[in-house]
Amino acid sequence: MSYTNNSSNDLKKQHSSLEIKGILLAIFGAVLWGVSGTFGQFLFQNRGVNVEWMITVRMLSAGFLLLCFAAFDKKNAIWDPWKNKKDVFQLLIFSIVGMLAIQYTYFLTIKLSNAATATVLQYINPIFIVLYLAIRNKRFPSTIELIAVSLAILGTFLLVTHGDIRNLIISKEAFWMAIASAIAAAIYTLQPATLLKRYSAKLIVGWGMFIGGLVMSFFKAPWDITGNWDIQAVYYAFFIVFLGTLLPFYAYLSAVKILGGQTTSLLSCTEPLAAAFMAVLWLNVSFTSLDWLGTACILSTIVLLSFANKRI
Repeated sequence: MSYTNNSSNDLKKQHSSLEIKGILLAIFGAVLWGVSGTFGQFLFQNRGVNVEWMITVRMLSAGFLLLCFAAFDKKNAIWDPWKNKKDVFQLLIFSIVGMLAIQYTYFLTIKLSNAATATVLQYINPIFIVLYLAIRNKRFPSTIELIAVSLAILGTFLLVTHGDIRNLIISKEAFWMAIASAIAAAIYTLQPATLLKRYSAKLIVGWGMFIGGLVMSFFKAPWDITGNWDIQAVYYAFFIVFLGTLLPFYAYLSAVKILGGQTTSLLSCTEPLAAAFMAVLWLNVSFTSLDWLGTACILSTIVLLSFANKRI
């Protein structure tokens, strides 16, 4: 009897430690993503680094390494998506309309405003997901979904106007690019669902990044380097490409395996918070109480929609 109880306690301890590991991995990955956005702001605004060049190098490098890891896991599996015409079409759509679009609009929003605002506003993407699913399924959004959408709209209003509809805190270009970033994030979330049922996430994301990088290289070649480069700029660029892309991706995937997608997505709310704190404390970005209130409204939509999904 004592042996059974000890075994049960050991299992509970293992499960608890595994959950803690998953939570730490999810937060770690989200913080790295948030920090990479802040480093991007520094490079774009203080060192004159070209946004398109940064995206090209980031996507080509991270995509290539992800595909190498995918090949290491399963020999020759990296070519499987190219054997089916429908999968090829879906992969190309995901690479350009999803992966490349979200990278470009996000970093351009950072350049036009700041990392905190760009990251938080990208999190209004649940609005577009809710509306799309409601139209596709021919149903009216639930009460919780309507509350979530209302909070996201209120949060956006507070962030971009500080409560005064006649006053836009960020430029019109930054605002519309932020909306485009949120729409791209919604597409990035919904579009590859079929592919992810057939192939591993790192394989699809790897091809998505690599193809997106190839497309972007036609507009800005990776060897066409511009900006004022010193050792600090090199370190930050290295962080964005590797520590801000590959490492958080693997941390996020590992957390999903341990905690599930729903819990991990909730913990990923750490990303905009990390970006906001870094921008305020390091880059001296002005973030008022209304900005924080707007951020809280936007992030609360993810919590509400998570509860709504649990009830379905």
